[in-house]
Amino acid sequence: MSWGIELWDQFDNLEKHTQGGIDILEKYIKFVKERTEIELSYAKQLRNLSKKYQPKKNSKEEEEYRYTACQAFLATLNEMNDYAGQHELISENMTSQIIVELVRYVQELKQERKSHFHDGRKAQQHIEMCWKQLESSKRRFERDCKEADRAQQYFEKMDADINVTKADVEKARQQAQTRHQMAEDSKTDYSSILQKFNHEQHEYYHTHIPNIFQKIQEMEERRIVRIGESVKTYAELDRQVIPIIGKCLDGIVKAAESIDPKNDSQLVVEAYKSGFEPPGDIEFEDYTQPMKRTVSDNSLSNSRGEGKSELKFGGKSKGKLWPFIKKNKSPKQQKEPLSHRFNEFMTSKPKIHCFRSLKRGLSLKLGATPEDFSNLPPEQRRKKLQQKVDELNKEIQKEMDQRDAITKMKDVYLKNPQMGDPASLDQKLAEVSQNIDKLRLETQKFEAWLAEVEGRLPARSDQARRQSGMYEAQNAPSVNNCAQDRESSPDGSYTEEQSQESEVKVLATDFDDEFDDEEPLPAIGTCKALYTFEGQNEGTISVVEGETLYVIEEDKGDGWTRIRRNEDEEGYVPTSYVEVYLDKNAKGAKTYI
Repeated sequence: MSWGIELWDQFDNLEKHTQGGIDILEKYIKFVKERTEIELSYAKQLRNLSKKYQPKKNSKEEEEYRYTACQAFLATLNEMNDYAGQHELISENMTSQIIVELVRYVQELKQERKSHFHDGRKAQQHIEMCWKQLESSKRRFERDCKEADRAQQYFEKMDADINVTKADVEKARQQAQTRHQMAEDSKTDYSSILQKFNHEQHEYYHTHIPNIFQKIQEMEERRIVRIGESVKTYAELDRQVIPIIGKCLDGIVKAAESIDPKNDSQLVVEAYKSGFEPPGDIEFEDYTQPMKRTVSDNSLSNSRGEGKSELKFGGKSKGKLWPFIKKNKSPKQQKEPLSHRFNEFMTSKPKIHCFRSLKRGLSLKLGATPEDFSNLPPEQRRKKLQQKVDELNKEIQKEMDQRDAITKMKDVYLKNPQMGDPASLDQKLAEVSQNIDKLRLETQKFEAWLAEVEGRLPARSDQARRQSGMYEAQNAPSVNNCAQDRESSPDGSYTEEQSQESEVKVLATDFDDEFDDEEPLPAIGTCKALYTFEGQNEGTISVVEGETLYVIEEDKGDGWTRIRRNEDEEGYVPTSYVEVYLDKNAKGAKTYI
C-alpha cells in the first residue's frame, strides 16, 4: 500500500491530513503540560497540608506527639510529604521526557512536511508548464494549418481565373507553399512538445509524485509511532512512582499498626502523676457538745477555753492564719456571738475547701516558679528536676568538649608558633573552666533536690500506712475536702475554682476577725535553713542560711512548711530549703527519715 500509487491525485487532501496530525500532536503536548501543572499544584497543596498540621516547635502541642497515636499522625504527615514529592517527580519527568521531546519533534516535523509539499508543488508547477507549452504548440499548429488551407484555396481560385495575370497567380502559388511549410514546421514542433509532455507527465505520475507521497506517508507514520511512544512513556512515568507511593502508604499502615493504647496510657500516667496519696476515710466529728453548750450557757467565744479540746472544726487550720490577708490591727468592733456565725456556716453551702491549695495557686500568680520546682506535685517535681539535671550534664559535656578543643589548639600553637599565639587562648580556656565549675555546682544543687524528692516519694508497699498516718494527723474535714475538691491547674499546681476563690476571701476576713485573739499554733519541732529564701510573696517568710526556727505546721505534700521566728513573724517556706526536726511527742507530728 502506497500513497503515491493509491492517492496520486489527492495532494490537497494529504496536505490537510498531515496538518491535522500535527495539530493532534500539539494538542497532546498541551494535555501533558496541563497534567504536569496539575501534578505540581497537587504536590504543593499536599505539602502545604502536611506543613499546616505539623506540630509547632516549643509548644504544648509538640508535647502531645510523644503518644503513639499522635506519632502515627505525624508519620502520616511525613509520608504525605514524600507522597507529594512523587507527584513532583511525575511532573518533572513528563516535562523532560515528553513535552520537551515532542516540542522539538513537532518543529522538525513541520520543517519536513513543508519540504515535502514544497517538492510536490514544484512538480505540479513543472507539469502545468509543460501542459501550457503543449497547448500553445497545438494552437499554433492548428492556426498554421488553417492559414495554409486558405492560401491553397486562394491559389486555386487565382489559377482558374483567366482574367488574372500570370504574375498574380505565381504570387498566390508561392504564398500557398509558404503557408504549407509553416504548417509542417508547426506540426513538427507540436509533435516534439507532445512527446516531451507525455514523458514529463509519466515521470510526474509514476516517479515524482509517488516518491514525494511516499516520504509524506513515512513522515506521517513516524508521527503516529511517536505519539504511541509518548503515550506509553506517559503511563510508564506514572508506573515508576507506584512502588514508592506504595511504600509511603505502607509507612502509613505501619504507623497505624504501631499505635499502642497501653503505652499511651502509661505516658499519660508519667506526664500527670502527682505522687500524692489518695485521701483516706473521713472521721465522724461530733459537734453536738459545743452546740448544746452554746445554746444553754453562753456563746462559743466565751467558752473557748473549755471547748477547745472538743471543738475540732478545721483541725489544725483553726489557728492557721489566712496567708494572703493581713490581720486587722484596728480596734475590734462589737461582735455578734460566734455561735450564730458557726450555725450559719454549718447550714450554708460549703465554700472553703482548702486554704493551702488556694494559697499555693495564688502564689504562682503573684511570683515566678521556684527554682527547685517546689510548687509542683512530688512526681512532677522529680521529673522536672531530672530533666534539669540532664540538661546541665549536656551543657557540661559541651563545655568540656570545647575545653578539650581549645587545649589541643593550644598544643598545636606551642609546637608551631607561626600558626598562633598560645597565650591568646588562656583567657578563653579560663572562661570555659569557670563555666564548667558553675555548671557543676548548679548540677550538684539540683541533684540534691532530686535526691530529696526521690527519698520522700512513697513506695507502693507502704502507701496505705503513710496515707492513714497522714490523715490521722490532719483529722480535719476541711483538709479532706481539699483533697477531694481541688483541681489541677495546667502548670501542675492545685488551685480552686474562681468562684470559690472569691468566696474564700470574704469568709476568710470573717474568720480572721473571729480568731484574731486566738492563741498561736504550738510548735511541733524545729528546723534549720539550708539555703537563704527571700519570701517576697504574701504568706511566705524570709529565712537566712543556718537560721534555726520553729515548725508549727509540717509539709502536707505540696512542698511548703509553715514556720515561726517569733510570735509576730510566721509564714511558709519551701520544704527543700529547710531541714526539719519534728518532736515525736507533738500532736500530729510525723518523723522524716
